[in-house]
Amino acid sequence: MFRGVNTLQLDAKGRLAIPTRYREALMRHCNGQMVVTVDRDHCLLLYPLPDWEEIERKLVKLPSFNAQARRLQRLLMGHATECELDSAGRILIPPPLREFAGFNKAVVLIGQGNKFEIWNEETWNTRRAEWLAQTDEEGKLPADLESLSL
Repeated sequence: MFRGVNTLQLDAKGRLAIPTRYREALMRHCNGQMVVTVDRDHCLLLYPLPDWEEIERKLVKLPSFNAQARRLQRLLMGHATECELDSAGRILIPPPLREFAGFNKAVVLIGQGNKFEIWNEETWNTRRAEWLAQTDEEGKLPADLESLSL
């Protein structure tokens, strides 16, 4: 399970050093093989390869005549790029994906259980403030989350 918020810096080549505390788990789970793709919120999603392959199998089975399904396939699978942890624990984020997410140098890596989100630091801070400011009426929880107690 990937959890936590990490503020990181991209190097001049667009490489991101994955925090040490995740590296061993990534090596065990996927031998450092991962997939990075775009998200509709203009961040990037970083999946261990086996987890991504499971999602990809589901995406491929979506109906091709459904416009929303096609959009999702085009966004997620069309931008999916394999990457691998190098010997220094870094991954290379390709220029088109860095541009999509508006990356300069400072990024935020957010653990989301089975994946990471990678955000431009400024965008993350702005969006987080917006989410915290939302009132309960602005978004109802799905029925299966209504019984969740924190």
